[in-house]
This record gives sequence, C-alpha cells and structure tokens, in this order.
Amino acid sequence: MITFTPLSGAASSSKTIPLCYLLQVDDVRILLDCGSPDWQPEPSPEAEQYSWEEYCKSLRECAPTVDLVLLSHGDLAHCGLYAFAHSRWGLKAPTYTTLPVQAMGRIATTEDVEGLRDEQDMGEEVEQTEEEEQSSTARDESEADKPLLPIPKSGKYVATTREVQDAFDSLHTLRYSQPAHLQGKCQGLTITPFNAGHTIGGTIWKIRSPSSGTIIYAVNLNHMRERHLDGTILLRQSAGGVFEPLARPDLLITDAERASVVSSRRKDRDAALIDTITATLSSRSSLLLPCDSSTRVLELLVLLDQHWNYSRLRYPICFLSRSASEMLTFVRSMMEWLGGTISKEDVGEENRPTRQERKRKRGGEDDADEDALGALALRFKHLELFPNPQALIQKYDSKDPKLILAVPASLSHGPSRHLFCSFAAVPDNVVLLTGRGEENTLAGVLFDKWNARQRPETKWDKGKIGSNVMMDGAIKLQLKSKEPLQGAELEEYLAKEREAREKEAAQQAALARNQRMLEADEDDSDSDSDSDEEEDEVRRALGGDGMEDDDGHIRRRLKGEGGEGDWNMDGDEGLTKQLLSFDIYLKGNVSKATSFFKHVGGPTQRFRMFPYVEKKRRVDEYGETLDVGMWLRKSKILEEEAESDDIKDYRRRQAEEEQKKAALEPPSKFVTSDVEVQMACRLLFVDMEGLSDGRAVKTIVPQISPRKMIVVHASEESTTAFIESCANIRAMTKDIHAPHIGESVQIGQQISSFSISISDELLSSLKMSRFEDNEVGYVTGRVVAHASSTIPILEPVLVTAKPKQVEEEQSLSQTRMLGSRPPVTLPSSTMIGELKLTALKARLTAIGIQAELIGEGVLICGDDLRKDTSDGNMGDTVAVRKTGSGKVELEGNVSSVYYLVRREIYNLHALVAA
Repeated sequence: MITFTPLSGAASSSKTIPLCYLLQVDDVRILLDCGSPDWQPEPSPEAEQYSWEEYCKSLRECAPTVDLVLLSHGDLAHCGLYAFAHSRWGLKAPTYTTLPVQAMGRIATTEDVEGLRDEQDMGEEVEQTEEEEQSSTARDESEADKPLLPIPKSGKYVATTREVQDAFDSLHTLRYSQPAHLQGKCQGLTITPFNAGHTIGGTIWKIRSPSSGTIIYAVNLNHMRERHLDGTILLRQSAGGVFEPLARPDLLITDAERASVVSSRRKDRDAALIDTITATLSSRSSLLLPCDSSTRVLELLVLLDQHWNYSRLRYPICFLSRSASEMLTFVRSMMEWLGGTISKEDVGEENRPTRQERKRKRGGEDDADEDALGALALRFKHLELFPNPQALIQKYDSKDPKLILAVPASLSHGPSRHLFCSFAAVPDNVVLLTGRGEENTLAGVLFDKWNARQRPETKWDKGKIGSNVMMDGAIKLQLKSKEPLQGAELEEYLAKEREAREKEAAQQAALARNQRMLEADEDDSDSDSDSDEEEDEVRRALGGDGMEDDDGHIRRRLKGEGGEGDWNMDGDEGLTKQLLSFDIYLKGNVSKATSFFKHVGGPTQRFRMFPYVEKKRRVDEYGETLDVGMWLRKSKILEEEAESDDIKDYRRRQAEEEQKKAALEPPSKFVTSDVEVQMACRLLFVDMEGLSDGRAVKTIVPQISPRKMIVVHASEESTTAFIESCANIRAMTKDIHAPHIGESVQIGQQISSFSISISDELLSSLKMSRFEDNEVGYVTGRVVAHASSTIPILEPVLVTAKPKQVEEEQSLSQTRMLGSRPPVTLPSSTMIGELKLTALKARLTAIGIQAELIGEGVLICGDDLRKDTSDGNMGDTVAVRKTGSGKVELEGNVSSVYYLVRREIYNLHALVAA
C-alpha cells in the first residue's frame, strides 16, 4: 500500500513552495525533497497569518522515522532545509541525488545561511516550548533516547556552514539511468534517476517496488532545450513519444504549477531581455538583475556571455555572490552533465586562446582553472565577481553603466536587497526580474505591481511579452546589517571578553592541577607531601576539609602556633585521644597491632598514610602501550589520501577562508533600520524560469498514461485546470488525487509479504522464461522450516510410489474401453505479458509479412493485403483481435501465415509451464 502526505507544496494551496512530501511504500518511509522557505518575508497581514512553523514541526517529527531521502533539484525550494534537518532533527536516513544537485545544493544553501547569519543573530542555542518541556520531564526511561525538538531562539531554522558541509558530504550520488538496489529496511526497492531538465542534474525519480509497482516522482520539468541544458528525457522527440522506461507507471507524482500558463516563445523572451539590457546600457544607465546563486543563473550567464562576445560590448557584468567562484569551478568540472548549445564552437573563433596564451597558461599554476575541461565554453571573460556591494562600489562608481547580477532572487536579504534600496531611486535604472519570486517577498511584491499594470492581453501567462513600467511612490523596507563595534561599546566588549578568558583560564588551570595530583607518580606525591596548599587540594578532591575513618567519625586537622598540623580524633569515646606529629596517616584508628618481631618497648605502631591513586597504563596482551591517538591520526591520513584532488583543494580553500574570516572579523553587532525608498526606476519581467507551460504539461502527462496520479505544487486555479484537462481525455486515468497539506492519500491495499528461500535442488529443476527485464518460472513445492535458519525453505515435493496391491485394485476398479489409452494429466501453462498490436506489426514487417490496423484492436496480416477479397475468400489473411484484458483472438485459414503470426504472438509473451 502507498501512502502519500504533502508536508509543504501541496495542490490547491496558496503557498506552492517549498517542496517536501512523505511517501510511504509498505513499511518504507521516503522523504521526497526537503526545501526551505524564505525566512525574511515582507511584513503584511497575510504573512502574519501564515507561518512556516507547522511545516517545520511536521518535518522534525517525521525526520527520525524516515528511511530514505530523494532530492530532485539543487535549489533552496528542494533541498534548502536538508542540512538543518540532518544536523538538528535526526534526518540521518540514506540520501540519494545526482552529483550536480549535491554541488549546487551545497552552494545554494551555504550562500543562503551565510547571507542570513551576516545580517542577524541566528544563535547556536535552542530553546523548548512549554509543551515540550512538560513532555520531556514526563518521559520515562524507555523514551529517554528519543530526540528533543529544538526551536531556535530566532524563529528561523538556519544551519551553520559546518553543518551544511557535513550534511551534503553524506549524500550518495548516482548517474542518470543508474539503478540503485537498496539494502536494509529498504531492501527490494530500486531507485533510478533520469534527466528532468530545468536545473543541472535535475532528476526524475523512478521508484520500483516489488509489491507496489512503479512510482514516478517528476516535478519542475522542462521539455525545451536550453543553452546549457537538454530537455527532459521524459519526452523523446526522436522516438515520437514518451521514454519507454518511464511510460505507464502505477503512480505518477507530478506538479501542475504552470498548468494554466501559456509561455511566450523563447526567441521573443531572449530578444526582449537583450534589447532591454542593450538599450539601458547605451543610455548610460544600469540594470539590477536579481538571481539565484547556483542553478538558473547559468542560463543567464551563458546568454549574456554570448551576446557580449558577438556584440563586442565593453560594459562590465558584475556578479555579487560569495560562492560564485566555487560554483563556476564545479560547473566547469561537470561538462558531461551539460547540454544544449554549449560547445567550443558556440563562443566564436575570436575567443579561442592563441598559442602563446595556451603556452603561458600551461606554464602557470594560477590559471589552472582556465585549463580545466569546459573552461573554453564557460570562461565568461566579461564577468567580474564581487563578494559584497562594498567591493563593487570601490571599483565602479554608481554613475557608471553596468549590469549587476545579485543574489538572492527574492530580494529578501543580502546584496540584492541592499543594492535595490540605492538603485530604485535613480531614474532610468532598470530592475529586471527573471522569476516571479516567492509570495510575500520583495521580488513577489514587485512582480505583482508589474503584472497589475499590464494590459489583459499582455499578461505574463498569456504568451506575450509585457512592457516595462515606470515605478512611482514610496516603499518601506527593513534593512539588517552587521556593523563593527566602536568606542565605548568596543571597550566594554573587550573587557567582557578578557574577563571571560581569565575565568576560563583559571578553571582550566584548576582542573589541570587536580588531574595531575590524581594521576601523579609515587615519587612526586612523596616529594610534595609537605606542601599545605596541595594537601588542601587533595582534601577538596576527596570531598572536604576532613576525612572519615572506618567508623564514620570525622578527623579534623588542628593548626598549631608553629604552623605544624596534627590530626585529631573526635567522637571516639573508647579510645584515648593522642596527638601524632606525623603528616602521613593510615586509614582508620591507630591500633595496637601485633608483629612477628617483638620490640623492647612493645609492638610496632602503624602510622597514618595519605591515599595513593595508582596510575594505570593501558597495554595490550604483549605488554605494548596502546596509543589510541596514533591510530586516529593514521585513519585521518588514510581518509585524506582517499579524497580526490578537487575535494582537497576545495577543503583547503574553505579552511583558509574560515581562518581569514575568523582572524580579520572585528567585534560587531547586528543593526536593523527602516528605510523608505522613493521608487523612480523602471521594472520589467521576462520569464526565464525554464519550466514547461500548460500546453506541454497537458500533452506529456496523457502520453505517460499513468494508472493513478497525484498532483502537487500547484495553485487552486492550476489544479482545477489540469484535472479538467485530464478528464476530457478518454484514455487518461480518472483516479487523480490532489491532497492538501497534511492530508494523507492511500493508494492500493495492504499487502503482506513473506520471505522464502528456494532450495538448490528445486532451483536446478526450474525452467525459466524471460519477460522484459525479469525471468519467471512455475514452481511447485512445499514449505519446510529448519531450526538452523530463520527463513523457511521451499523444497520439491517427493512423489512416493504406491504399493503394488493398491495399484492393482485401482486398475481393476477402473473400467476402460477396448483400445483406449489411460488418461494423462497435461502440464498447466501460463502466458505472461500484454500484447501490443503495434509491436506485433513491427515484428511481422521485419519477417516480410504485411500488417495493417483497420480498427480498434484489430490487425490484418497477410502476404498480399491488396488482393481482392470481395468473394469472401480470405486466402492467407489472418486477423488478430484483442477482445478484452488479456484475451487475444487469432482468426484465419490454416496456412503458413497463420502459424507464423501465432509464433510471433507467442514470442511476445513469456510462457511459464509447470
């Protein structure tokens, strides 16, 4: 049985992103994507009513129980919350994705968390709600190991940079069309990724279950070929239909976000984008283009670079992103995942390096990245990278014309938001949006304003390119920044830091002294026994100023005038008090012990002694000292040697950057300011999201022909339009579900599966027939349970011979006619498969038999179909007719054609005989 529950991004919802779904196949719980929302929406009544706490609560409750995680795209909407859930919520299940999604997801998440943490204090500590505190105190010992549900004090679930690196390092990567047979609790499941388009490494997941059939998870598809990517493999133009391994699934999970959208032509979109950029730069104005940090920005970079090359423009292209250099390095190393029109011929002959340039680069180490595979196609020599707006202002004046690409695309924080405040107030500047933006973000607000001022026939979803609009009025924004401390604040901070360091150093020194005394050797303890200070420390380590004897009485040390201390015995009425001038003592009272040797003055006395803690050394059975640190260091060396050179270079650069950041970053504080921006710029939206429109979705999905379908990631209008379109197609399934957030949909019935082992004797006697990718056979046996195995074994049935007398009695009792043969039981046989008349026609044509389809479910086969059959004589013509599910009729005269057609029908099935 299949159970599907949307945690976020459901159908008929006002919030279509992020995407996160829980799919349960029998007992296996699969998490499909793990996206994050925008944590800094614009203040509005709608934003206050809608909170992401419900989504985060549902995710952290189910995270420890998830058995498998599948990530489809490398943007924040699909994998932005995975790092936090992995490190804080116990999402430790095996996670699979493609190599580009791992790299792009790491970069996008790192860029987002660094940008948020540079503007406000997210805090490392977590706090619990009152309900969680009460539940945690009421838990019994059996539930003590269950993870708590941490809630950040900032209210935003933002991971640290180290947590992001550790989370994405744990991913398992696959290639396209590479099946992975899972083990453990997921044993029996097979997952296979296929190309989805839209982003580099974007994935359609095919999940194959032996009990629940085939499940296809396909969201955010793009069937169109782009400059840097090929279209989805789901629709094969050359084959004239859907990709065969993805056709006719038992369940299709797909999105319908753009089911009611008619996209404009790609040529018109590119022309509008390029013309606007060229006209604005020629008028000595600048453009601000908000973009993401890893996925869709590649299409823009390739388009701009090609236009700059062929038009020979000299204006700078500025890309503001902390991780831009790392992103381009990863992309250049993954050229096999790219497609579209990216090739060495696309950049033109003028961009090819000369022989002197190649020789100079070959001899230098600084330009190693330029010599990498794909550097020629992705050099972007007109592109300049800046980590922050301050670096951009230092190099270029605000009046210089330039094109600025700034992250993030939502304009909710980071460089794009800070630049917008100063950029929007300048007349003739252009803010160019390439995506609609998430709802309640600044990008979403600007898109709504632009779309509201378009004519009804030029709306963005009507297949037309709108015009730019002049913005007016004022908009209030909240800016958050991190400023260094100065003056009295800096002195107060340094004083507190100094006091904390001194206190910590004193604590460390006290702990070190206690450790040294407890583990000191005998010589050291004897030589230092006269020190009053260390005696006091020993007494404090043992629990107080005095010590107890065997009877539980307290011994206190008495200080004399001369500074010498004695030990006094209190509370012992049966013994005489006596003062001993010895600093060492024996546990217990001074007793009159007898000795083998007798003294003149009486028996020898036992004096008190200090306790001695023996320092035990850990050795093995051969007497060698165990050095655990040596093995740990050796293990670390082996792990470093096993890593590739690219990963080593990346980790080394990252460590150097962290050290520089920690060393150079001064003490700072987080400041929030309210800014009122007078809008004077122009605003234009050009759809560059790279997604299939409604016409493509309504054409592709019926060709897939799923038996059941679940619609997700769509607004109410799009969901209604898509379901109505599917209802008008007769061959399309009517079993379509569109669950809301938190609503569970159950598909199929609960199936009880059992494990059984086939014995070698029975396995050797089986006759297997091949059907598609499987081998099937008919088996008869009996189930036997052995004490040595927990899995029952299927063994052959032993046929026992009947006694001779019983056989004679049975033969006499049975009367037979003269000349008749004894009845023989024929073996039962089964044909497995579904006959496709198109496939039969192709096979018959290959062996020289003509075949034509004359109606629904009827195929006419013969040597010469043009022969006149008006007299009713069919000749050697044979008709193949499908009368129902699993029923095929073969009608015609007995001839060679009849037997050939029957043989080909048999060859299209798997014959399983007992």
